[in-house]
Amino acid sequence: MDGGFSLDPGSPRVRFGAEMRRLREAAELSQVAVASRLGCTQTQVSRLEKATRTPSRSDAERLDRLFKTPSNSFFTRLHESIVSQSRTPAWFRDWAEEIEPTALVLRSWDPLLVPGLLQTEAYARYVLSQEPRMTPQDVEERIEARVQRRQILDREDPPLVLALIDAHVLRRPVGESKVMLGQLDCLLEVAQRPMISIQLVDPRCMPGLLGAFMIAELPYGQPHAIHADSSAEGEISTDSSLVASIWNRYEAIRRWAYPDHMSLKMIEDARKEWI
Repeated sequence: MDGGFSLDPGSPRVRFGAEMRRLREAAELSQVAVASRLGCTQTQVSRLEKATRTPSRSDAERLDRLFKTPSNSFFTRLHESIVSQSRTPAWFRDWAEEIEPTALVLRSWDPLLVPGLLQTEAYARYVLSQEPRMTPQDVEERIEARVQRRQILDREDPPLVLALIDAHVLRRPVGESKVMLGQLDCLLEVAQRPMISIQLVDPRCMPGLLGAFMIAELPYGQPHAIHADSSAEGEISTDSSLVASIWNRYEAIRRWAYPDHMSLKMIEDARKEWI
């Protein structure tokens, strides 16, 4: 990801980008020329070379054909290594590595838990540890991925984050009291940042009962993207009708939201109950 994320120089993703750049320059091709062959933008090619974008399998296959790599499989094998090492669930990878880091505005609704982007390590560790068939190693890898996601909040140009959270979340026990106390302290801290808004929503809000979701407003006139949770796999889409449906639901939920200052007072009051 952009913005302070320390990349492992020996990782397959860094090697993918370095080899892509080396072969492109050896072939005297511009990033724009490669972009046209990959069917993407020059910015996306630049991010591939800088290892701040995860290549797709089609990217790898097209690069193998473009540069006529040995057995036409060099980039494809690197892609397989990248995917196997990723700590992010496959269905969430596009959102965490492609959409979220480039978003100008992130809007979210969470009826059951603190949104993942604002969770403390202790809170996230307890939530993940309760997942069926989740091993301790799986939990720690997911925690590391979540910590990396949060780094977008510390960039010089962080996205505007507008989080709507059901008020009951403040009193839903997640781990021991100290876990909840730390999580509410975290919410109070991040809410002081000018680019983060946290609004609690009245639990009587019926439009919010269908589940959590996020809306990403992207740069360069790209269509908005949504991520909607489910008990199996989340859905990521830029389909205009689906995006419009989620937008309508977001606005319906927002009408039940308390103002920021009232929300912060409610968090402070709930915090006292966990001491």
